[in-house]
Amino acid sequence: MQSEKKVGVLLANLGTPEAPTAKAVKRFLGEFLHDKRVVDLTRLLWCPILHGIILPIRSPKVAKLYQSIWMEEGSPLMVYSLRQKHKLEQELALPVELGMTYGEPSLANGIRALEARGVERIIVLPLYPQYSATTTAAVFDGLAKAMKSKPVLPELIFIRDYHDHPTYIKALADKVRQSWQQHGQGDVLLCSYHGIPKRYADNGDCYPDHCERTTELLRIELGLTSEQIMMTYQSRFGREEWLQPYTDKTMETLPEKGIRKLDIISPAFSVDCLETLEELQEQNKEIFIEAGGEAFHYVECLNDSDLHIEMMAKLVEFYS
Repeated sequence: MQSEKKVGVLLANLGTPEAPTAKAVKRFLGEFLHDKRVVDLTRLLWCPILHGIILPIRSPKVAKLYQSIWMEEGSPLMVYSLRQKHKLEQELALPVELGMTYGEPSLANGIRALEARGVERIIVLPLYPQYSATTTAAVFDGLAKAMKSKPVLPELIFIRDYHDHPTYIKALADKVRQSWQQHGQGDVLLCSYHGIPKRYADNGDCYPDHCERTTELLRIELGLTSEQIMMTYQSRFGREEWLQPYTDKTMETLPEKGIRKLDIISPAFSVDCLETLEELQEQNKEIFIEAGGEAFHYVECLNDSDLHIEMMAKLVEFYS
């Protein structure tokens, strides 16, 4: 039954520094790494490490990495997110706003922008296909914080995940096929997902199960054998054990196993960003080629592709 309340959509993502500078990166990383969903260590232990060591050392280094991928219009994550917002708004003929868990536009500002447009029923779509407490739940926490002082709450519908949505899988497969048409098919398609500490999964986070399900559905959609597709985890941080196998370590071993031509995609990212454009496309390519690889083709994220927008529209329409 259709609601008589005006419906709007809040697209939620992680966020990005406002500029590729050490100052902006430090501010962004400080907010991000303060979140207990991301780093659950006691604050008495973590805050001195974060502010005394990590932020002063990492911020300038990460700023240089951002400089290498920065687009004319700004941060790739923000550029593609804005394109998604505009395309989805045109597709649905509904108000659509962005809200980032860290940085701007904040989740609170996204909600305010929708309310200013008369929206009373907000469908929140975190753009994390695979659920994790470190990402999706952090959006939920941010929404709760944003609502805390409101005398009247809007009606909220929260889409938890879409890791096995048919149109999402088709959109991924379409990107892979486009790459194959342009470069030829590699020996293996490697699906590299953002990692989380293994301890989080051991404590019940369903993220690795979702990643495995996405990979299997993509394999079926593309008609690949189990030997033609692999999955790994990237972007680990600190000394704690994270989900394995690690993407960078895998790059070192593939050529000696006879895998010389590699296609790589990162299904957990809805838009291209530092972790895909710099870490995967540059760092891991270098590792693979130095280990004896001959061809490395990065398959871009879904970004603002037509099938991706179609999938978002289907999700919103289902929950409307």
